[in-house]
Amino acid sequence: MRGITKRWLINTFGVILIILFVLVVAFAIVIQHSYYSSISQVLNGRSSELINIFNDTDDFIRTARVYVENFPDKELMEIMVINADGQAVITSTGFAPDNQQNRPDYTAALHADDHYADWHGTLSSGENVMAHTRVLYDDNNQQVGAIRYVVSLEQADRKIFISIAFVCLIGVIILFFIFLSSTYFLRSIVRPVQEISDTAKRIAQGDFEARINKFYDDEIGDLCDTINYMAGELGTSDRMKNEFISSVSHELRTPLTAIKGWAETMQLDGCQDLHTVQKGISIIIKEAERLNGIVEEVLDFSRIQQDRMVLIMDKIDILAELDESIYMQRERANAEDKHIVYEEPEMLPPVVGDRNRLRQVFINIIDNALKYSPSGGVVNVSIEQVEDKIVIVIADNGCGIPAEHLPKVKQKFYKANQTVRGSGIGLAVADEIVKLHKGTLTIDSIENVGTTVTITLPIMPPHTPEETEASSERIKE
Repeated sequence: MRGITKRWLINTFGVILIILFVLVVAFAIVIQHSYYSSISQVLNGRSSELINIFNDTDDFIRTARVYVENFPDKELMEIMVINADGQAVITSTGFAPDNQQNRPDYTAALHADDHYADWHGTLSSGENVMAHTRVLYDDNNQQVGAIRYVVSLEQADRKIFISIAFVCLIGVIILFFIFLSSTYFLRSIVRPVQEISDTAKRIAQGDFEARINKFYDDEIGDLCDTINYMAGELGTSDRMKNEFISSVSHELRTPLTAIKGWAETMQLDGCQDLHTVQKGISIIIKEAERLNGIVEEVLDFSRIQQDRMVLIMDKIDILAELDESIYMQRERANAEDKHIVYEEPEMLPPVVGDRNRLRQVFINIIDNALKYSPSGGVVNVSIEQVEDKIVIVIADNGCGIPAEHLPKVKQKFYKANQTVRGSGIGLAVADEIVKLHKGTLTIDSIENVGTTVTITLPIMPPHTPEETEASSERIKE
């Protein structure tokens, strides 16, 4: 026995056993007191009659002899007649009185105000008895003798023993049923807990398909559901992580292949074509920048995961950053026969933020919009002030996001569309950067209609421009 079973036996079953023992002992004391009190009352009632019987005490011994001879319960108790000198002279047993026996009740009755006393104890023969003695006096208040009743307690003790044994038997039966019900209850806990432990070990070893059978609809059942849900989420995360590694590997392999291919082409002897060399160098530079972007994205994600993302906060013109981001993507859009529609407003309040990180967010969102838009597609970009916030909306008319994928697109490693290039962490990084700027990034999408990304950023409070312009502050979130 170990664990829950051992603790239950010590803490619960042990306490129940002690309580039953105390109850049995208390019952034994009460029933013994009840039996002995009843016998004492009977003896007291018998001795009370002596006052009327021995009202004429001229010849105490003769009257006592007649009383003993005519006593109706001689079979139940012994009657002893004691003279004024304290010597037993007559007994109902027919044997000579034994004056060697101690008679504590007689001694106590001599000093009692009501002239009688009880005693129960063991005779020299080993018999357990109860004795009751009443001392009789004449009209001059002179002792004339005493009558002593002695009752064997063997039958009473036998009845007491039987009663206690019966109560003990009931207690044992109760303990037995408690043990049975508790064993069933403990098994209903220990068995699921053992299965939970075994399944948790399998999950810890990477078996995310392991599931726990739900035995009961209670707290243990809730725990089973939670662990099964955890295993499912871990399995999903593991698959997404593997897909992320595969995607990143593919994303890295493509530019590396291009770089290696053009480098080998330019290394060939006799390659003197200036146009080919310039084109190769251009492609190598472009692909190297693409590699750098992928690596920076992964590093940013790592920093966010470890809470080490550092922002260089300053007063910035949000219009200038958005305009530059659009400009950087416009050439690509034209090359892919796609269009970016943007009407820049005349002026907007400044914001406090990290210009490079915000530009990274804008480029990422516009890049996604172009990536998922068909040839001839349009990406609409707008920016405006709404109360104390700057709202940037980037909408496309691309393939859209299915409803079941929409709540998860900002999760790390998640890709709703596996056929399109990308690592699956761009939106997660963009969302975290916007959150670090105390803003929000929301995505609304309808499949086969298009996607709209809305970014909100708080404007710079009107009382802080001078302080913000005077210095740049690094904030570690």
